[in-house]
Formats: sequence, C-alpha cells, structure tokens
Amino acid sequence: MIIVTGTSSHLNFYQAYQTDHHTGANSPLGIGRAACHHFANNGARAVYVCDYRSEHLETHKRELESLYPDVAIHTRQFDATEEEQVAAVCADAIATYGRLDVMFANAGIVSSAHFRDVDAATFMKMMKGNLLSVFLCAKHAAKAMMVTGEGKQYPAGSIVATASVAGLRSNAGSVDYSAAKAGVVSLAQTMSYQLAGTGIRMNAICPGIIETGMTSIMYEAARAKGTDSKIGQLNPLKRGGVADEVARVALFLGSDEASYVNGQAWAVDGGLSSGHPFVPGKMA
Repeated sequence: MIIVTGTSSHLNFYQAYQTDHHTGANSPLGIGRAACHHFANNGARAVYVCDYRSEHLETHKRELESLYPDVAIHTRQFDATEEEQVAAVCADAIATYGRLDVMFANAGIVSSAHFRDVDAATFMKMMKGNLLSVFLCAKHAAKAMMVTGEGKQYPAGSIVATASVAGLRSNAGSVDYSAAKAGVVSLAQTMSYQLAGTGIRMNAICPGIIETGMTSIMYEAARAKGTDSKIGQLNPLKRGGVADEVARVALFLGSDEASYVNGQAWAVDGGLSSGHPFVPGKMA
C-alpha cells in the first residue's frame, strides 16, 4: 500500500508497498507524481494519489492506469494539516486493502521573505504546511502499519518524509522554511527511536535544487534570461536535479532494499551539502 498526501499545492505525502497512496502529487512536475510512477512500476498493489489541489489528479490517474493496469489507483483531495482527513485516508487504505506499508510525506510550501518581514501567522503557516503535515501523516501511517493481515504477518512499514538541504545547513532557504524542514529531519530521527521494535522505519529525504512546480518560476525566469546553465553551479555535479531523481530515492527508502536504513536524512543535492561554499578558481 502506498500513499502520497499533501496539505497545500506543494505538499506531498507518500506511502507504498502492497498498495500505494499519494497526496501532494498534483503537480505535473512534482516529486509526488514521479514517485507514484516508480512505486506503481515496482510492485505496488495500489497507489493513492492525493493533494490539497485537484486539477491534475484525474489526469495522473488515467496515465497511471494506462501504464500500470494491474495497480489500483485512487485519488484523494484533502488537507494533510487536518488530522481527521489524514486519519480518514489511512483508514480507507486499511479498510480497502487490510494493510499500509509505505508512506511518503512529500510536504512543501515555500517562502522567500526575510525573517524581519515574517509575522507570527505567516511563520506558523509555514510550520503547519511543512512540519505538522508530516507529523500527522507519520502518526496515522504508523498506526496503520501496525495492522496485520492480508498476507502481512508482522507490523512493519516505511515512512519517508521530504525535508530539504535547507533543513541541514543555512543559506538554502528562508528562516521559516528552513526551520520547518529542520523539524522534519528531527521528526525522522526521533520517531525512528520511538518506533523501536515495531518494524517501522522512518527516514527523511533532503532535496537540493530540483525542478518541480514549486521551483518552476525560477527555472522559467532563468531560461528567459539565458542563465539556466547557472542553476546548481555550486554543487559538484554542476546542475540542478529533476523530480525523478528524488523519487528514485523515495522508492529505495520505501522498499525492503533499505531494510536497515532508519532515522537518516538523505541529501539528494548533487553533493552541495557535502562541503563548504567556495567559488572555483577564487580561493582568496
């Protein structure tokens, strides 16, 4: 069972194994959509494609059903910051399939404001969209993963949350965004210990510059100016990433191939966070 859910236009939640469910998978360029394809193509019994927005969900459903006719595809529009709605979609997975095995909480709303210009309401909105949503998805997914039956003999599962390199080090995002994403990393680390002995793992993915619906404005502006080759120039690969590259990591972490990976924050950033900033050829 795989679930991807979201709380806003840029919030994704994903769980996958025997059945798949996606929220936050509305964007045609997004990590959630790419993850749905990878899980559906790699043995998922069902996928829930979910988001706060819905204009592309049915298109994704038709596409997935056409490509993977043996996989059950469900769409849900709901707000992953509302606990009752998160609980309901996890309950639906259990009622329909008797198990939940992977949750991908691919949450993200973004801000570029200086912290002096951010009021309390705006700060808490960022926390709610990026952090509370992941907490709720993990909480209710973990409960669902404890349910056995339908060929599942023991409690087990994988919760994967999308954080950011901004949650690892400064200078990759605004203060409110970075603080929320650092919180996602902490959730993965702390929850992995509080789930000790359950067979349930939790990890965080920390993307760098990835071309998605959330960053499309930046990419379009750079292409219009002819400066798109500079995107990602500070990382060792000298380029930005694409959603598929992050989705492949989500697939790995959600699978039994990552059975001994737990409580980790995996950077998918071309190597940017592996070193200190410098300008090549200008060491002084």
